[in-house]
Amino acid sequence: MSLTDSIFDITSDKEFNQLAIEIFKFQYHNNSDYQTFCKHLNIEPTAVKTINQIPFLPIEFFKTHQIKTGEFIEQQVFLSSGTTGQTQSKHYIKELSLYENSYNKAFKHFYGSIEEYCVLALLPSYLEREGSSLIYMVEDLIQKSNNIESGFFLQNHSEMIEILQKNIKNNQKTILFGVSFALLDLAEQHQINMNNVIIMETGGMKGKRKELTRTELHSIYKKSFNVSEIHSEYGMTELLSQAYSKGNGVFETPNWMKVMIRDINDPFTFLDNNKTGGINVIDLANINSCSFIATQDLGKKNTNNKFEVLGRFDNSDLRGCNLLIN
Repeated sequence: MSLTDSIFDITSDKEFNQLAIEIFKFQYHNNSDYQTFCKHLNIEPTAVKTINQIPFLPIEFFKTHQIKTGEFIEQQVFLSSGTTGQTQSKHYIKELSLYENSYNKAFKHFYGSIEEYCVLALLPSYLEREGSSLIYMVEDLIQKSNNIESGFFLQNHSEMIEILQKNIKNNQKTILFGVSFALLDLAEQHQINMNNVIIMETGGMKGKRKELTRTELHSIYKKSFNVSEIHSEYGMTELLSQAYSKGNGVFETPNWMKVMIRDINDPFTFLDNNKTGGINVIDLANINSCSFIATQDLGKKNTNNKFEVLGRFDNSDLRGCNLLIN
């Protein structure tokens, strides 16, 4: 069985750790940029026995280098969002099927069969630019839902509300993907009873509105939409996997993804649960780029596969994932 075939079959921490070390060695030998980074840290692959010893590539490298493991012609390049003048991250995708496997399996794990849902998307800032991995994912989920009402919406709130009300009346499972500012616009303009709808927040204000804390923002959503919890998706251009929160800002990772919290003063030291530090992500689906990424997000782990995002490092770019300050 190839490394790629093993990624989504992980059932234990032991299997995860073994595969992570195998993928580290594979990427060290086949990714020149990652190898150079490791050599600067005097890391020898033969000395790496645990995942705590694996070097995590700073996420900024995706802005300045073509992070590729092996030589290939990419099927797609995903681009990060960013304001005018910012350098965008680029994620070179060897196999789109790997990305599709990752988000489809994760969605099924956390929410069940996509065919049971009507998928609505309120993602104007993503639709307005090229190369969004989120749009690729949601567009595919819309198609796989096989629901005639599934689709993207911009400012046509009335049409979307009509679909929502009909779905609620007919007990149709519905999920609404929305970027924070678009959901806030909807909440301020309409009082809608969405008690049986999953509201999936996918990102921040994108410079469109004043940044609010997650608690403030979710409180507005809950009141206007009459829901007890707001769900969230934690993903980014540089990753091929997503973690999901079903409420209270607590995210859970699928079996092939792990979050580790690094000490902000010593990036090679990892912190215990419930201590705040920098979020490092192991995403084994990133086998063709780099699976070990040090993000610019601050957070803490609650348990082995659950974590919270508490904000971002000072002076780091506004990111495309869910980075609301608590």
